Amino acid sequence: MDAINPIDVRIIVEGASDVEIVSRAMQNIALGAEYHITISAIIPTTNPDIAKKAVQGADIVLIATDVDAPGRELAEKFKKCLKDQVGHVERMKFPFGHDVEYMDPSIIRKEIKNAIIRTGLTSIANIHKFRKLEDQLMESRENLIILAKEKKDLEIENQRLNSSNNKLTDSNDKQAEKLKIVEDEFRNAKHRHADIKNKYQFLKSKQLFERFSLKKLWKESFDEELTEEEQIYFISNEFKPEKIIIGQGYIAATSKDAAKEWLKIIRAVLIFYDSKIEDLKEEFTDEKFNPNLLKE
Repeated sequence: MDAINPIDVRIIVEGASDVEIVSRAMQNIALGAEYHITISAIIPTTNPDIAKKAVQGADIVLIATDVDAPGRELAEKFKKCLKDQVGHVERMKFPFGHDVEYMDPSIIRKEIKNAIIRTGLTSIANIHKFRKLEDQLMESRENLIILAKEKKDLEIENQRLNSSNNKLTDSNDKQAEKLKIVEDEFRNAKHRHADIKNKYQFLKSKQLFERFSLKKLWKESFDEELTEEEQIYFISNEFKPEKIIIGQGYIAATSKDAAKEWLKIIRAVLIFYDSKIEDLKEEFTDEKFNPNLLKE
């Protein structure tokens, strides 16, 4: 409380007549000089809502209701509804059986002082609790600072994790796209492999050509050098045997034996070769040299 401003005390009474009695009793009280206190208002009401508005800004509220049962009940009601509105609420204690309007003013003055003193003593008694609450508040503030820092750190970490998660999500999407491409390529490769396998099986089931050097095979077959290569080309072109290809110094056939067999036929033809191919055809009418026999 600022030492320059006096403590603001307000008194609640039940009726207008009580206001006059309390005002008269306060004439000889030097509360300002003795206690640095001012009684700023005497409020006649039995309505809690009116009381709430009338005591706003007060440091202490004294409740001066009658000591009978209705007065005590009203005082308790005021204490409950005003405890959070002002600094302190205190009930003025009058001798049993005395209403305010019939009470000796000196008793009222004494009770006003006593109520104020009780308020001060209560405040002193609460200083330890107040300091303890202050310490708890300070500790709570320090904990709040620590928690705020932890919250900030967690927010930063959360942002980092979100960023990492976004990167991982993007990477996962890219990997999924790559996986799809690889799966498509693998599927296509499987199809190509199946096609190649089918072609291989098809080719495997057929007789394939083998290529041999014409000169080497002639030497191997007849133990002599080949000197009439052009005639071999000429004769082969005329008879056109199936599965026999001769040219560019090579002979291709389904097997080596088939190639040798054809060379034997060629050699036989060359032995009887005259000068014209037509004469040759007339001489070799034997079925052995019929070109149709060269076909399967």
